[in-house]
Amino acid sequence: MEKRQDIVTGLLFAGLGIAAAWMATGYKGASGIYPMTLGLILTLLGALVALKAVRSGRNETRALVDAPAQMITASVVAALYVAAVVPFGFFTASFLVMLAMPFALGFRKPLYALIVALAFVALVYLVFSVLLEKPLPREAVLSLMARGG
Repeated sequence: MEKRQDIVTGLLFAGLGIAAAWMATGYKGASGIYPMTLGLILTLLGALVALKAVRSGRNETRALVDAPAQMITASVVAALYVAAVVPFGFFTASFLVMLAMPFALGFRKPLYALIVALAFVALVYLVFSVLLEKPLPREAVLSLMARGG
């Protein structure tokens, strides 16, 4: 049932957000602000999904996944991304996944994919390294270049 699925899912995400925000209160100093904010945003969005479902008059069944092949493809690319972060570094792995994911899902405009990948990596750099002043670990490629091979 659509309504029940959305209510349960919304409440689960709201509960997960509350738990994350609560755990972040135990972090020392200002290190808990970012995870607490993310937890509170997750709580808000989960509560909105549940509230929208409660207010909705529709109560029909629907498929859990509309495109199972694309979901599996996206899951495989995401798993490869997680595996690539340590050997390649966060920015390199993020750039590669932002290029690979659209093509894996059928998008065929390489220039657009390249622009989006570069913009995404630049945005992540600005948020973590400039705005939050929390630089991510050094890239493996840069470390190899610094050592001379």
